[in-house]
Amino acid sequence: MKKLRLILFFTILSFPAVLFAQQEQQDTTYYKSLIPSAKQGLLKNMSMIANMRFAFQNEFQDGTYTGSRFVNQQFRLEFKGQITDRVYFRFRDRYTRAQTSESVDNLSRSVDLAFIRVKASDKWSISAGKMCADWGAYEFDYNPIDIYEYSDIIEMADNFLTGVGVSYQANTKNQFTLQFLDSRTKTFSELYGTQPNMTESKLPLAFVGNWRGSLFDGKFNTIWSYGYHNEAHNVSADKPVGMNYIALGNQLKMGKFTAEYDYKWSQEALDRTGIVSSTIPDNLYPYAVEKTVYVGHWLHLYYRVNPKINLALVTMLDVANWKDNLDPQKTSDHIRNAWGFIPTVEYYPFKDVNLRFFANYVGRSYMYSDYAKTRMGAVDYSTGRFQIGFVSPLTFF
Repeated sequence: MKKLRLILFFTILSFPAVLFAQQEQQDTTYYKSLIPSAKQGLLKNMSMIANMRFAFQNEFQDGTYTGSRFVNQQFRLEFKGQITDRVYFRFRDRYTRAQTSESVDNLSRSVDLAFIRVKASDKWSISAGKMCADWGAYEFDYNPIDIYEYSDIIEMADNFLTGVGVSYQANTKNQFTLQFLDSRTKTFSELYGTQPNMTESKLPLAFVGNWRGSLFDGKFNTIWSYGYHNEAHNVSADKPVGMNYIALGNQLKMGKFTAEYDYKWSQEALDRTGIVSSTIPDNLYPYAVEKTVYVGHWLHLYYRVNPKINLALVTMLDVANWKDNLDPQKTSDHIRNAWGFIPTVEYYPFKDVNLRFFANYVGRSYMYSDYAKTRMGAVDYSTGRFQIGFVSPLTFF
């Protein structure tokens, strides 16, 4: 009995010490912060953003239902901010793309952006690193999570390239940008394979000039650009082989209603977009073809009914032409029309969080010319995708 009393006595005496020790383990404020206190003020100029689009997809092929699935359509993690009042950085990595390093710029293809921008003066700034090629037009200017389906030219292009750019802010209504970039992220042979009568250019660079304008008190806005890619060297003709690209983006704002129309024109001495080359069977011509022209029309209409409801419609037409006379039986330059339409309803439930839920249908129809059907064996087809999901550039800080 005495032993039991002694045990209880010492247990009661030691209980506060045990409790205090447990409280000490829970309280970790005495450890140093991973980010030193002196540098924590920098975070007020930084942002971390999770660019997400998630959906439940119901898929159709030529009008026939083929299946349903949940899909993480987009996830791009982004860090950006001001290091000083003159130095800005931006980094964005795409987790829905393979993490493989590219042979030209030595960065993973999943990396969209990895650049710094230095403000030289109130009007001039210089950027260097991997950045958006400033192609122009509104479709490409949107955050990728906002585009439910890209048109042909944008879908097939290298849109994020390494190089340098200079921007001039002439005034609040006009900005001009010049960029000198790698023409591609892959080598010539990786992109085109062995090509007869052509060698890889020793200077495979792209030049892009862009004008962003605002007219009539912001009611009409523009994103216009011209780009030239130096791709290869024609051995027999001893001349460069390149691509000319023009994009004219136009926006009209009328209260709750906005209309955006993009015109895109790509003249390719060597088929960079690749749609014509992929249509021609190997037994007819096993290489990337020359002298292709792609034309794109993209129309985006949206009406903001109220702060919580947005109605939108995207229509597009992409035209593929082959101007070369390589085939003696060729009867037409026209190869294919690709139509698209995307009616969408979007719901924004929160005032303080940029999160929206959407329901839409993404319909595409691919219609080939009689020449492509008879000579190349091409067949018309259509695809469809009814989807419900959410979109958010979720900002953590």
